[in-house]
Amino acid sequence: MRILLIFLFFNFPAYAQWWSVKTSGLDTNLRGVSVHTVVSDSNKNVDLVWASGSNGVILRSTNDGKTWKQFSVPGGAGLDFRDIEGFDANTAYVMSSGDGDQSRIYKTTDGGTTWKLQYTDKRPGFFLDALACESPTHCYALSDPVEGKFLVLATEDGEHWRELPRDKMPPALPGEGAFAASGSAMTVCEDGSIYFGTGVAAARVFRSNDHGRSWKVVATPIAAGPSSGIFSIACEGRAYYLVAVGGDYKEPARAKQAAIYSEDSGDTWSLAEQQPGGYRSAAGSFSYGDFAAVGPNGSDISHDHGKHWKHSDYLSLNAVSFDGTRGWAVGAKGTIARFKDHYQYLIKNGHPIEAFVAGELAEVAERGEAALIPPGSRIHHLAGTITK
Repeated sequence: MRILLIFLFFNFPAYAQWWSVKTSGLDTNLRGVSVHTVVSDSNKNVDLVWASGSNGVILRSTNDGKTWKQFSVPGGAGLDFRDIEGFDANTAYVMSSGDGDQSRIYKTTDGGTTWKLQYTDKRPGFFLDALACESPTHCYALSDPVEGKFLVLATEDGEHWRELPRDKMPPALPGEGAFAASGSAMTVCEDGSIYFGTGVAAARVFRSNDHGRSWKVVATPIAAGPSSGIFSIACEGRAYYLVAVGGDYKEPARAKQAAIYSEDSGDTWSLAEQQPGGYRSAAGSFSYGDFAAVGPNGSDISHDHGKHWKHSDYLSLNAVSFDGTRGWAVGAKGTIARFKDHYQYLIKNGHPIEAFVAGELAEVAERGEAALIPPGSRIHHLAGTITK
């Protein structure tokens, strides 16, 4: 019985896909995605999803991905929208990446009917990599180094952007930059701390605990090189646990030095003991201890704060976004996929095998044999939930 329980929990997710494709075939490479769960008129939770990508494409669904509406920015057909942050059916920011004034931030407040250009810059080196928001009016944007230091923009009213002071920003190393593959090289955690990851010359993590007024930087063991480094950084809650993923996008199957984790708010970083299946362009947290990472040769799941990763799918994806356990991801050729949280499915749907496993897990907890379940994992957390 005990062996069967362990076998089921550690192997069931590996053979059951965690992503379900909802739409594809559009002429765009989608790299930005944002999901927020709202309560519908019928009092049901519904996922409101915004997505963005190359060829100026912006998409929105207000009904769990059943239908999608496409929008365009006047004069933006050639822009590459690498990140998008949506908050409701009407409000969203979208960021394009490119040299100089090809990097722009637009905002809509009328559901995509009109878009207002809020920021651009023509200085040499200006190249937007990521957007990260705390609220509809408080957001940050990251640019590659300008005049020797990374540039962080901020808005505090949702209308006007300003460059944050850089006198307490550590200098960038020669050739160091950030990657815009998924718009998630920067993140803002629940406690307001800001993190961003870098690559090329070095794979480092910058951190600010005072809303961008001052910064600290620390080296990490993730691979760095002309096409490698940190591509995405994600925090769990108030930022005690963090995960960063990346690798070499020119060698996507190379599963070495592609994922790191921190258990002390980013003071130190360690290589994942079991690496994901290759280069990963984005990661996100979907529950306590649980992270998902996506890339061109598939995705991986970790149930222990990024220490061990297990391959879950072969679907090629670029970016991911979660609101709790409800997640969406996007990729090439207009691919949009929805996340399937197997552990929630296991408890709520009560299929015979899942109900059996849940019952056995409760018995294990009652017998005081929780040592069989990895501490800090989703399974460990689930055992406590079932027996309460």
